[in-house]
Amino acid sequence: MRIAIRLVIALLVSATGFVLATGAWLSRPAQRSVGPPPADLGAVTLRLPVGATQSVAGWFARGTGRGVVLLLHGVRADRTRMLGRARFLRAAGYGVLLIDLPAHGESPGARIGFGAHEAAGVLAALRFLRGELPGEPIGVIGVSLGAAALVLSRPSPAPSAVVLESMYPTVAEAVSNRLAIRLGAPGRLLAPLLLWQFPLWLDRSADDLRPVTALPDLAAPLLIASGADDRHTTRAETQRLVAAAREPRETWMVPGAGHVDLHRHDPAAYQARMLAFLARHLRGTD
Repeated sequence: MRIAIRLVIALLVSATGFVLATGAWLSRPAQRSVGPPPADLGAVTLRLPVGATQSVAGWFARGTGRGVVLLLHGVRADRTRMLGRARFLRAAGYGVLLIDLPAHGESPGARIGFGAHEAAGVLAALRFLRGELPGEPIGVIGVSLGAAALVLSRPSPAPSAVVLESMYPTVAEAVSNRLAIRLGAPGRLLAPLLLWQFPLWLDRSADDLRPVTALPDLAAPLLIASGADDRHTTRAETQRLVAAAREPRETWMVPGAGHVDLHRHDPAAYQARMLAFLARHLRGTD
């Protein structure tokens, strides 16, 4: 009996250690050197203050007065992932600001916050654009984590147009879906063991990371896009986001796309859709 009890205790300790290590690994920073902007972008390198001690790194290029678009990458990426979008927006006359979200790229941060910490970086970028380009309309294109960070930041005033790509409705569903993809249906049983750690690593609970709850507060024209075959953010979850959003709103389920870069999946269709949406809602001086 004593041996059995010791074995059970050892298994529990080992399991707890494994779960804690997994949580720490998943929230570890994704920092790396990004370097100077490509010459064809015509951008300058910036470092924008976030509070008293933090900052976010970025590239900024002015447009022709039609408006400016803030580009927000997904988890474990950096601003270079948004270069394709930046280039076609610049060609259309828009200014662009690409940032590394906190704990990504060249932006400092102790942990990836799944939208909680990244929201402060989004607000810093919007403050910069309002100060640098007063009166010029601002659009935002956010991908996955970037989209969630924008919604959770609850910007006021809201941007003039917002594109949310592949955004999860709640972090609980995001974790559960990813575990099921990797481990099969039983993997969902592990989700609560990871979610209870959020206060340990992020000083926030999983209940604080619910973009679908914050979405009704975003008073901006919306385009909600997702891959029709996305298993990370399912069609049903995207439909819940659409139902929660204010009007005016549009939906684009991209045929044949999973949880991928929607621009790279079909550049021509993506560019046509984005430029048409932005032209309707960003009305600058050009």
